[in-house]
This record gives sequence, C-alpha cells and structure tokens, in this order.
Amino acid sequence: MSTGDAGSLIDTLDRVSRDVRGVLARALDGLEVSVAEADVLAGTTGRDLQALTLTADELRRRHVGDTVTYVVNRNINFTNVCIKHCGFCAFSRDHREEEGYFLPIEEVVRRAREAWDLGATEVCIQAGLPPKLDGRFYIDLTRAIKSALPELHLHAFSPEEVLYGSVRSGMPIKDYLIELKDAGLGTLPGTSAEILDQAIRDRIARGRITVDQWLEVITSAHALGIRTTSTIMYGHVETPAHWVRHLALLRSIQKDTGGFTEFVPLSLIHSEAPMYAKALVPGVRPGATGLEVIRMHALARVLLGPVLRNIQASWVKEGPKLAQALLDAGANDLGGTLINESISTSAGAQYGQLVGPAELHRWIRDAGRVPAERDTLYRVLRRFENGDDPVSPLDRVEDAEARFGSYRRLIASGEFRFTAR
Repeated sequence: MSTGDAGSLIDTLDRVSRDVRGVLARALDGLEVSVAEADVLAGTTGRDLQALTLTADELRRRHVGDTVTYVVNRNINFTNVCIKHCGFCAFSRDHREEEGYFLPIEEVVRRAREAWDLGATEVCIQAGLPPKLDGRFYIDLTRAIKSALPELHLHAFSPEEVLYGSVRSGMPIKDYLIELKDAGLGTLPGTSAEILDQAIRDRIARGRITVDQWLEVITSAHALGIRTTSTIMYGHVETPAHWVRHLALLRSIQKDTGGFTEFVPLSLIHSEAPMYAKALVPGVRPGATGLEVIRMHALARVLLGPVLRNIQASWVKEGPKLAQALLDAGANDLGGTLINESISTSAGAQYGQLVGPAELHRWIRDAGRVPAERDTLYRVLRRFENGDDPVSPLDRVEDAEARFGSYRRLIASGEFRFTAR
C-alpha cells in the first residue's frame, strides 16, 4: 500500500462508526471476522461502506497483489429445455414450447473446437434439465469433447445437473462424479447455489436442488480432487444476513476441503425473471443496487480472502463500468471472454456475447492493474506488463453474433428444435 493509500485508509477508519472500525481493524490485523461481526459490515452505508471498500482493496493487495486475471473461454448452453420452473430463470423452456432447443453432441464438440482454435483454454457447459434425459448423457458428452480436444479444460455441469444425472442413471453422486472425472471432466461450476438457505430457496425455486444436496455434490467433488467455483445469487428476497451466512458456509467448506477456486457474486438480472416480471414471488426486488453490489464484493474479500483468494467481478451481470469499479472493492478477476452466454442474456442482461482480451486489458489497465491470462485453476499463463500485447484471434472478430450465434437467434431457429427423446 502506498503512503497515500495508507493515509486514506487510516483517515477513513478514524471517521467511521466504532463497531465498523473495530471489525475492519481485526480484518486488517489478519484475524478472522465472525458472523456477528460480518453482520455489522453487511449493512454499511456512507463512510462505513467507504471504509469497508478501502479495507477490501487493501486485503486484495495483500492476498493477490495487483494482477487482475481472466480466462479465454466459451460458454455452451446445450439446451434450454428444463423440468424445473425456477422463479429467477428466464432461460428455460418447457419441452412443449417451440423455443426449446437441444444441441446434439457433435454440435457441442464443433463449438468447443471453434473456441479452441480461437485460443480458448476452457469451455463452460451448463444447461437445462430436459425430461427423460439419458442418465449417462453428461458422461458421454464429456468423453466426446475430451476425445476430440484432449487439451481443452472442461468446466461443466452444475450441482443440479450432477444430481439429475445421478438420479437418472441410478448411480450415487460420488460414483457419478467418478465417472465424469474418468471421462475427462476438469472442474465443476459452483452454481445452483443461489442463497444457501432452504427457506429462501423454497420461495424462489421450490423443487430446486436443496442446500444439503448442493453441499453433498460440492464436498464429494472436492474429496475426489474435482475443484469447483462458488457463487451466490442476490438482489431478490434475501437480506444481508443471508449473505453473511452463505459466505460463512462457503468459508467453512473451504477450510475443510480447499476445493474452491473462486467466489463469484451474481446479482439477479430481474427484468425477464418470471418471479419479478410476472409477480410470482411477493416482495422480490428488482435486482441488487449498485451499492449492494459493491458491498457484496467487499464483504466477500473480508470474509473469504484469507482462505479463498479469488473474487470475481462478473462483467456479464454488472456491465463493464461497474465490473471495473469492483476491482477497487476487493475483486481480482474478470471472469472469461465467454464468446456467447445465454443464461444471463435471456434474463435481460445487456452483455454476454464476447469481450476480447484486448478490451479486458484496457479495463484492467485503466484501473491501474496488470492484466494476466489464467487457466481455470488460476495458474497464470501470461502476464501483460508493458502494454505491448499480442493480438488475440478473438480481438479480430468484428461481429460476434454473426460469427457465433446468439440465444435469441438459436431459439428462433428450427435447426436444433427440441423433440421428446
């Protein structure tokens, strides 16, 4: 921390409320913040919030330095047909709807190869839960991709999908994960988490994977050496107290397993979410406010940083400008290039098609940080210190939608129309 930064933080701490000052001082001394202390931080506003943000930024510097990472990847959401009807999901379609699609394995492999040829090191695969899916489909899909592209990292299948595959195949979760790993699965997305509070889950997505089931999938994966991300979805009917308990649970898991690679706060994209657009859930908010987004990322750094050091800012959810600002609120990663993302864009997000490495570098350098390309496990592949960056093939793509397609074009096309399987 520079002399000026140190002075700013000390001066700010001198002017905040006593309770907040005490908690932040403990965090800066390297002591663990308790749930009760985190509750104090979760409601900060004004100077207290400014102090929390400055503290998170200083802890970020201590934990990971001034490097901001990203991964060159592609999202492939192979079907939008789903048996669940989650209140926050605008992506899914019933199997009888005309907009339902299902990409065959060969098309998923083609898209993965296209990403590999453009420099991607990872494909992220998540989708709906179509009825009567063969229980071994996820295993077969994994094997097909890895057979064609053995060096490509497969970051795939939410805990909800793993549970579905387990149930449909009749295999215990642990055995199902073993088969996925043997087929070539690299890591799991730690999505399907929403808020890890069963009462809240029952309000926004009754019938969704339970907290206990989510924990079983995640901890079983970690025990098998399959690392995962971790997430939260906020800005709906939860309270800051739910944030804190969710984060504390993730921290506890990380202490036990060390299996999380990152934490990704995901604010609700509300405009097309059924529970908001159709008023299906009383009291649902129109997503998180800007201050809530900043508070969430800063709180995550303070609570998780000592054991889970990578906090990601989602440019898809928050847009480039706020994502860039979050680099001063504890975040040290900007996610991936994505190439095309369907789940958030279907809910009304304005971003998600493609951001090339050159643009990510610009955002990072504007924030005074050093850009670096990483792999899925946060191993740095290349640091870009001097600004003389090689041009990525993705930077040459002039019209991403024309090149890669989009969710809206896909659901309007009959090429991959879902039919009962």
